[in-house]
Amino acid sequence: MRNYLLTTSAAAVLMMAMGANAQADMAAAEKFLAEEINGLSVLSADEQKAEMQFFVDSAKPFAGMDIKVVSETIGTHEYESKVLAPAFTAITGIKVTHDLIGEGDVVEKLQTQMQSGENIYDGYVNDSDLIGTHWRYQQVRNLTDWMEGEGKDVTNPGLDVADFIGASFTTAPDGKLYQLPDQQFANLYWFRYDWFNDEKNKADFSAKYGYDLGVPVNWSAYEDIAEFFTGRDLSHMGVEGKIYGNMDYGKKDPSLGWRYTDAWMSMAGMGDVGEPNGLPVDEWGIRVNDKSQPTGSCVARGGATNSPAAVYAVSKAIDWLKKYSPPEAAGMTFGEAGPIPAQGNVAQQMFWYTAFTAATVKPDLPVMNADGTPKWRMAPSPHGVYWKPGTKIGYQDAGSWTLMKSTPVDRAKAAWLYAQFVTSKTIDLKKSDVGLTFIRESTINSDHFTERADKLGGLIEFYRSPARVQWSPTGTNVPDYPKLAQLWWQNIGDAMSGAKSPQEALDGLCAAQEKVLSRLERAGVQGDIGPKLNEEQEASVWLSQPGAPKAKVENEKPAGQTIAYDELIKSWQ
Repeated sequence: MRNYLLTTSAAAVLMMAMGANAQADMAAAEKFLAEEINGLSVLSADEQKAEMQFFVDSAKPFAGMDIKVVSETIGTHEYESKVLAPAFTAITGIKVTHDLIGEGDVVEKLQTQMQSGENIYDGYVNDSDLIGTHWRYQQVRNLTDWMEGEGKDVTNPGLDVADFIGASFTTAPDGKLYQLPDQQFANLYWFRYDWFNDEKNKADFSAKYGYDLGVPVNWSAYEDIAEFFTGRDLSHMGVEGKIYGNMDYGKKDPSLGWRYTDAWMSMAGMGDVGEPNGLPVDEWGIRVNDKSQPTGSCVARGGATNSPAAVYAVSKAIDWLKKYSPPEAAGMTFGEAGPIPAQGNVAQQMFWYTAFTAATVKPDLPVMNADGTPKWRMAPSPHGVYWKPGTKIGYQDAGSWTLMKSTPVDRAKAAWLYAQFVTSKTIDLKKSDVGLTFIRESTINSDHFTERADKLGGLIEFYRSPARVQWSPTGTNVPDYPKLAQLWWQNIGDAMSGAKSPQEALDGLCAAQEKVLSRLERAGVQGDIGPKLNEEQEASVWLSQPGAPKAKVENEKPAGQTIAYDELIKSWQ
């Protein structure tokens, strides 16, 4: 891929920004459109200019203002910080400092602002996983009312909220939009398409397991494929070195929590049917009542965090990590493990984030063909034995613009202009071309990405498919994401290290979650939508009822099922 972050036009825009003299400037906008966007937009040239004119005009009252916004560090946000923020400054006269920090640090800063009321940042790109937190605490501006009220004069008439594919993720049960998606990426199944289509590999697999090598539909097939490839001699394909059938990570670190809260449990089948999240029991194992009040996490209160399906989910992850992954994977974090499949010795990865696509399609990688097409593909994740049709089967990260009520109105307006600028139809196609983290339907369906599709390993096909809706962020059952998320990596880390059995670790996790829920209930800080815990009952009372929590399945490894990748893609079309 071209290195957009170092384009000469970006440097030119930065120089323009430095000399902008704090004035809105349509000439700077036209220069930006010509040199940086350069026709890569879903809008016509005239429509682009009209949208930029809105930013020039709306920003005039805020010219000379310095604002600070923050996001986690991924390629998309690097592009915003290094290219789009200086461009916005040149065009509007509003000086934006776009800080890039770790995801956990973003949550910590936001939590500090919530607790102290101090305006640390004027805008946050904050995962929509916090939608339940924002709705219940009411410390962020709901954008539905903002766009009709205080923020109406700075709301782009061409914003087109309906074009955002993640708007349902950032809408609370009250029907209000609380956040505006800025980037999205899913966790999908990743595999070596070339290895799976090799005639010798196909024949050997079929002879050993009695069914065809293909995209695994269930976890049994994933496990068989992991076993088949681990240690396999692929010298007939020119592949050297030790081969592994699985890639994952297991270090006791905050990212280990995301490894599980990012839909692993729902993929196993722990939660209930429902889109975008299971109801009444979600992918964290938290049950809610008909008022959306959290009522429990442990099986004894109707939750599923320590249920047989949850134990199965954690046990499988640990088992596969130990048996089929590189030895160093157990000591890796999310970021460290991400680049490993691109090194060329991994057959498949169940839990692969599409945010790594841009780094995995670079020329000269062992996983790339000479013509620029990848040797790998991505496909829907297989499901566990407890899973039922209609249940969530994957996670989609939706980093979204969030305006705190503690931010003064004028500063919030300036930040809102920047948020709309970097997500605008004028810019989104170019930004998506850089980061491949899609937020708009119009971008996904553009001719440009039709042309690029064969170079992106199934990413475009997935985002255009009806399957996309089964991938979603954490939902509204989680009433305080910052407090609850930290419990996951600490407790599950004990299972990953062997200090506790999966059952012991999950018993500890659900009990810790219920302590937080109980404190919130006693404090009453979330009003009549805050937690209201059920009385404890014998586990059998809940396990005998329909839905989650689900009783233990006698055979947790049924026959493997696969589907040919090319047939799967045809079914979407």
